Amino acid sequence: MQHLRTTVARLRPITVSQTTKSLSQTAPRVAEAVPLAPQPFRRLSASVGSEPFLNGTSSNYVEEMYYAWLENPKNVHKSWDVFFRNANAGAPPGAAYQSPPPLGGKCQIPARAQSLVGVQPSVQKLVEDHLAVQSLIRAYQVRGHHIAKLDPLDISCVDFDDAPCTVGFQNVGLYGLRESDLDKVFRLPTTTFIGGNQSALPLREIIHRLEMAYCQHIGVEFMFINDVQQCQWIRQRFERPGVMHLGLEEKKTLLARMIRSTRFEEFLQRKWSSEKRFGLEGCESLIPALKTIIDKSSESGVENVIMGMPHRGRLNVLANVIRKELEQIFCQFDSKLEAADEGSGDVKYHLGMYHQRINRATEKNITLSLMANPSHLEAVDPVVQGKTKAEQFYCGDTEGKRVMSILIHGDAAFAGQGIVYETFHLSDLPSYTTHGTIHVVVNNQIGFTTDPRMARSSPYPTDVARVVNAPIFHVNADDPEAVMYVCNVAAEWRNTFHKDVVVDLVCYRRNGHNEMDEPMFTQPLMYKQIKKQKGVLEKYAEKVIAEGVVTREAYEEEVVTYDKICEEAHSRSKDEKLLHIKHWLDSPWPGFFDLDGQPKSLSCSSTGISEEELNCIGNIASSIPVKDFTIHGGLSRILRGRADMVSQRVCDWALGEYMAFGSLLKEGTHVRLSGQDVERGTFSHRHHVLHDQNVDKRTCIPMNHLSPDQAPYTVCNSSLSEYGVLGFELGYAMTSPNALVLWEAQFGDFHNTAQCIIDQFICPGQAKWVRQNGIVLLLPHGMEGMGPEHSSGRPERFLQMCNDDPDVYPNLPVEDFAIRQLFDCNWIVVNCSTPANFFHVLRRQILQPFRKPLIIFTPKSLLRHPEAKSSFDDMLPGTEFMRIIPESGPAYASPDKVKRVIFCTGKVYYELARERKNRSMEESVSIFRVEQLSPFPFDIVRHEAERCPNADLVWCQEEHKNQGYYDYVKPRIRTAVDRLRPVWYAGRDPAAAPATGNKQNHLLELQRFLDTAFNLEAFPGIQ
Repeated sequence: MQHLRTTVARLRPITVSQTTKSLSQTAPRVAEAVPLAPQPFRRLSASVGSEPFLNGTSSNYVEEMYYAWLENPKNVHKSWDVFFRNANAGAPPGAAYQSPPPLGGKCQIPARAQSLVGVQPSVQKLVEDHLAVQSLIRAYQVRGHHIAKLDPLDISCVDFDDAPCTVGFQNVGLYGLRESDLDKVFRLPTTTFIGGNQSALPLREIIHRLEMAYCQHIGVEFMFINDVQQCQWIRQRFERPGVMHLGLEEKKTLLARMIRSTRFEEFLQRKWSSEKRFGLEGCESLIPALKTIIDKSSESGVENVIMGMPHRGRLNVLANVIRKELEQIFCQFDSKLEAADEGSGDVKYHLGMYHQRINRATEKNITLSLMANPSHLEAVDPVVQGKTKAEQFYCGDTEGKRVMSILIHGDAAFAGQGIVYETFHLSDLPSYTTHGTIHVVVNNQIGFTTDPRMARSSPYPTDVARVVNAPIFHVNADDPEAVMYVCNVAAEWRNTFHKDVVVDLVCYRRNGHNEMDEPMFTQPLMYKQIKKQKGVLEKYAEKVIAEGVVTREAYEEEVVTYDKICEEAHSRSKDEKLLHIKHWLDSPWPGFFDLDGQPKSLSCSSTGISEEELNCIGNIASSIPVKDFTIHGGLSRILRGRADMVSQRVCDWALGEYMAFGSLLKEGTHVRLSGQDVERGTFSHRHHVLHDQNVDKRTCIPMNHLSPDQAPYTVCNSSLSEYGVLGFELGYAMTSPNALVLWEAQFGDFHNTAQCIIDQFICPGQAKWVRQNGIVLLLPHGMEGMGPEHSSGRPERFLQMCNDDPDVYPNLPVEDFAIRQLFDCNWIVVNCSTPANFFHVLRRQILQPFRKPLIIFTPKSLLRHPEAKSSFDDMLPGTEFMRIIPESGPAYASPDKVKRVIFCTGKVYYELARERKNRSMEESVSIFRVEQLSPFPFDIVRHEAERCPNADLVWCQEEHKNQGYYDYVKPRIRTAVDRLRPVWYAGRDPAAAPATGNKQNHLLELQRFLDTAFNLEAFPGIQ
């Protein structure tokens, strides 16, 4: 504060007339340097000639002395102290100067000088006035957007809790200023750029320029940003006089884009007035906004833009931004077209697109992707970010200079959907950042039928962006030039700082929620105003015609030309007979499929690897590949244990995973593992990142030290988010088929907070959008007595959404049965019971000739179970994933003696095997492990059931009867045996909760269903 006071103390307000007079009396050098701004003691009544010490180089010396005196009067000689005091009190230099005191004598100060020295209140007033002006300038910078003219309807839907905005001429008194001060000139602080080349302005002009910068059609929120450089950057972009001026060609381009945006919607309305299309009417300036962002970004070197948006305006964006062929859009309105692709398809306003073209503004190549998405608003946000991150990774763009994302939002969803917040919090995390996203909010000031006051508690829908210090530019969407300027600044911000930025297009929705909806039911006054509202194109055309930018004839000719383009495309669209969903693919995989989009073969090479590879990977997994690296003592024991297993040619679960990842990396396949605590593993079993115990933040990832030419391995702890992170990894996996992308839930049941991504993207993605995806979900699952929350991964939900028919035995060739089942399914669900099978299913995910989501229910207690280990023999060339692990004991040798066949999956097998051994029933009871639940192994179940003709069939699970797998497997086992034998159940009774919270009850339930499973008389009617 002291520094501020001393800085301000040298500034003194003077009237405009006095300024003019003093400027005529100062040296020309000073007048040229600071017009309208007097330097220290330039308020002179005597001529410069009569004060020779102020001339030439002496003036520089005086100025230096003055600055020293401002810091501390004791810094200068007493005579200088008196001189400066008198000058600040208003004395001319001649009167202000006093001779220095004689040696050994006292300084005799004349009476007039004494009176001048005593005039200190004016200095205090000077400080106070300049502090007041600084406060006023800051008030505009902080709150000017409160009174900006942002709403084209002028109905003010923003609620500031009725707090007055203390800016403007009428409020100067609140800062200690008077109306009489309006013509005083004040030196401007370094925190504003309203002066341009001037360092001082009259207060009236200061207020006027602040009003022009912050209170017109642009409202800027940025003063919450804690980086001074960034704040200064924004001030420069909005405060400098004339900075928002557009050139003639820019206005012509803007008009042409407004014509295309507006006439496209009008054409659709004329042709298909009764069709839902979620048009852009009321925010037509979105199209030039997006094109401006893309143009500016392309100019800065961006080559690839990935976009996500809701349904409103999507067709217009596809047509005029992505440049989808108009006939392809128009034929979507023809309900008689036959689908040419597999799958069920999606409505036209959910479809995506991928297009490479030349950007006309920069003549550079640019790739544009608009992601397909469901109706679930904002769900696509993290998917876009994940795809952007992957594109950056594959092209080596470590700073986000070549690939960027744009997210378009609705106002109600931006404020209301939590996924927006989750996605923002990924923006600066090392393994998730995309180095800045431009967010464009189409602020209709309504959510379906809900007013803003009922839709959010914050003044603006964009306030969520403040948590990551993203600047927010509010702009009246009925002012296309302001929109264009703001979007240029947003693109420049992203390119400069590589951080998120928000553009809030304050607009309106001319129709209802869709074209069939009646908005007057719930917003009568708003829609009365909207009906009076002149269209933005009409208003802007009148403006540029009046300015002489274009003639009315040229404007009308441009409109006719675009209308003709639409009509011709509409005529061509009538020739379309087939609807090709693959033409709307947003993430093509060049070279992976054949020209028809089909797998190049339907075979999968062996997933086994050589013993040499197993040993090589095992040695890395059990060592520290960098020197002078101190690990935790407990981790040393774990690594020694791994080394012992390698020497014994066995592996546990963690080592089996290591073998799978390591072998794929050595073959050139990128592996990315993400989720909460995945680096160590929730159950402290993985330890893929080693931490030096002596050096802070020094880490080592042994998996990246396998071989010089390996693919990179990314393992990253995520934020405490499931919805956002799973969506991110889905987008990452979507980008390339040549990567194994895995998301692990901390516990399996935590996936339900990401249910939207699972239900709307992962499960039906291929059916809706002809878009394959090989993402892997690792869901820890098992009844361990840990209570209802950490037990079940909810397998019943995944199995319920599988697309195979439980009542139909697949009519597939025997030799291709397994691979064709995989090709036909919508996702794969497995519950492995051995590390070797886990190893094989992970490798199969990459080696198979297509991509399907893989859901793996992973174990908890089996991670350290002494029997849950696999020999290297089960992982060598020629071995493969086993859909069912059959009986291998005495019961296998004598199938006629088997009285009961128990089918099970996962961890419960080890409890069944132990109980069978304790009861000495190895010959009479056969246990089969169903490792792959979906697609269901009908062929193997049929074969094994036929081998034991005298046995009853039992499904045993540790989950409750209304949960788990029973409802899924029972009809399929029945189908496999031609419904000739019943399928009985052994397991826990139906329940609302997944598990009991009482350990004793857990053990009692376990023993009860084990007794049922091995009681050969348990089920009535069986001989």
